[in-house]
Amino acid sequence: MIPATLLAVGVPHLSANAQTPPLYNPIELTGSEVSDSLTDQDIPTGFGGFYRDYVVTFEAGDQVVMDLTSEEFDTIITLIAPDGSTVGENDDGPDGTTNSLLFARITQGGQYIIRVSPYAGQGLGAFTLRVSRLQPIDD
Repeated sequence: MIPATLLAVGVPHLSANAQTPPLYNPIELTGSEVSDSLTDQDIPTGFGGFYRDYVVTFEAGDQVVMDLTSEEFDTIITLIAPDGSTVGENDDGPDGTTNSLLFARITQGGQYIIRVSPYAGQGLGAFTLRVSRLQPIDD
């Protein structure tokens, strides 16, 4: 039996440089509408496509509608709560197009993620995202 210390003699020292993963930096949604573009430089979905995240602050009790339209790809919109759970998701809106429309009632205030992605990870291009807070009707 050869001691392990003898096996290590003559083996060059290999150093590994750690790779720094890209920072996750969702885009702050400052207004009620943004026109943007989904590209192959966005966040990989893990199944061939890409998505883009926007962060927005909602208050408990807010009722919101999110409208995502694109002429270039079939949209999906997802609302993600501060704890990482999915509040809601929509693929095709009620107008019969491939645009997305999502309504949500916010039960917990905080920073939410609105995720823009293409259906089945297929597609890139220009899109418009609108976020509106609905006003309650006074009796």
